[in-house]
Amino acid sequence: MQTRFLMHKVNPAAYEAMLGLETYVEGTSIPKKLRELIKIRASQINACAFCIDMHTRDARKLGETEQRIYALNAWRETPFFTPEERAVLALTEAVTLLADTHVPDDVYDEVRRYFDELQTAEIIMQIVTINAWNRIGVSTRLMPSKVD
Repeated sequence: MQTRFLMHKVNPAAYEAMLGLETYVEGTSIPKKLRELIKIRASQINACAFCIDMHTRDARKLGETEQRIYALNAWRETPFFTPEERAVLALTEAVTLLADTHVPDDVYDEVRRYFDELQTAEIIMQIVTINAWNRIGVSTRLMPSKVD
């Protein structure tokens, strides 16, 4: 597979707008490791190879374990994630699969057990942002760099 085009070169204004959204979510109160789990899980669902590669690397740099990264696509079947992380991962899946799930009340309510309204809004914006990046990456077939 080959990259179709690079968004930042073809449409720099659109890319800059996305970077503005990314800058916003990077400044939220959501812990960095949790933000990376959101990014990885949404990227797995969307099959965005570029984003999976980038965010697993970023998670490792933050001290995330290989075990948790490898198990993320089966998080429900492992004991590796906290109740708060599980709630956020469920919300990540529900928002990412919006057409199928319509974000059920029980998923939303579980997040609200652990996070206040502003934090919940920040989490949703993180999920929305990575889904937008995934859609750019997948539609342009953005490829990760091979590392030896």
